[in-house]
Amino acid sequence: MARRLAALAHPARLRILRHLSGRGACCCKEVVEQLDLAQSTVSQHLKVLVDAGLVRFSPERQRSRYTVNVEEVARLSRALSGYLDDCSATNCCD
Repeated sequence: MARRLAALAHPARLRILRHLSGRGACCCKEVVEQLDLAQSTVSQHLKVLVDAGLVRFSPERQRSRYTVNVEEVARLSRALSGYLDDCSATNCCD
């Protein structure tokens, strides 16, 4: 969980994930056009998200495609929710 949360700890990566979630698949250039970031910056952030398992990478001819790994994002959501529920339980420190 920590590795995936670390991948989301940068505002640009949160914006990229949000952008990708609204589309079926995007190439890096499409993300660059929407987020006003340099192509190299977007590429680096996409790599972090891919390495964390939150985004899938699919090479296609001349353009690689990126999609949200919905299953992994949902798994992280459940894990984080459960963790925070446990931490906020009224008797957690007794």
